[in-house]
Amino acid sequence: MLNQGGSLDRVFQALADPTRREMVERLVRGPASVGELARPLAMSLPAVMQHLQVLEACGLVRTEKVGRVRTCHIEPGALRAAESWLSGQRTTWEHRLDRLGDLLDE
Repeated sequence: MLNQGGSLDRVFQALADPTRREMVERLVRGPASVGELARPLAMSLPAVMQHLQVLEACGLVRTEKVGRVRTCHIEPGALRAAESWLSGQRTTWEHRLDRLGDLLDE
C-alpha cells in the first residue's frame, strides 16, 4: 500500500501521543469545541492547541471557527487509511502464522 507522501507516517506519529489519542477518541463521538476537548486534560489551552495543530496537520482533525468558538471535527478518511494499513498487516501476519502452524503440525 502506498504511503501517499508520508501522510500515513504523520497519522501514526500523531496517534503515538496519548493526549492526541484521547482527543481523537472524544471527537469520534461527535464534534467538540476546543474548550470541551481541553476540559478533561491537565494542560493549558495553548498546549491543547498545539496538539490540535498536529492532528490537523496530519489530516485527522478539521477545525472551523464561528465567532469566538472553534469547533473540531474528526476526519474519518485519515482513520480509514490507518485502519486499512493495519488490516493489511494483520492479514499478512495471520497468513504467516497459519503457515507456521501448518508446518509445526506436520
